[in-house]
Amino acid sequence: MRDPKLREIDERAFLRRLSPMLDVYAAAMEPPNEQLPGRHTIMERHASYPGFRAFVVERRAALPVMPGPVQGFAYGFHGARGQWWHDVVHQALSDREGPDRADAWLEDAFEVAELHVHPQSQGKGLGRALLGALCGGRPERTVVLSTLDRRPDTPARHLYRSIGLVDLLTDFEFPGGGPRYAVMGGRLPLAPYPAPSSSA
Repeated sequence: MRDPKLREIDERAFLRRLSPMLDVYAAAMEPPNEQLPGRHTIMERHASYPGFRAFVVERRAALPVMPGPVQGFAYGFHGARGQWWHDVVHQALSDREGPDRADAWLEDAFEVAELHVHPQSQGKGLGRALLGALCGGRPERTVVLSTLDRRPDTPARHLYRSIGLVDLLTDFEFPGGGPRYAVMGGRLPLAPYPAPSSSA
């Protein structure tokens, strides 16, 4: 059995992997099936955004007991006015805390658009490795993302807080309805990951 390999991929390699990445997204997020074609279109469009960067965790050969060669993926880009997520979040932050607060977080931000690990591969540090690689060396001042706000102590929220991200918006519903999200932000470079305790 070969260990998963983390590697950066360019836009063309990202587009070639859209189907297996969507399989990971579907397993991790459990969206209605009818939403997946739209998610495919969104991810395809994101690959053309400025400052696009993507990483995957893959196995060299799929094993029968594993979900497939792509075990996890993450990507992001430079957030800018005119992008749907950026504009929605900027307006919400402006309404709640003023435009200066919104500008401070979003004027020069790296947006982590998606970060997912297949449930069968979670708990092995892959999400942390993906996030660290994705944000490493970025020129932006801040990093921002949204994550499901089912409860404040999910593994994802714990991971993001462990590297210095804070809640910017909570219990937030994006236009069009759907589940509630937390919008989180942090300063770049990310804070170092806490060292494991001696009892771990």
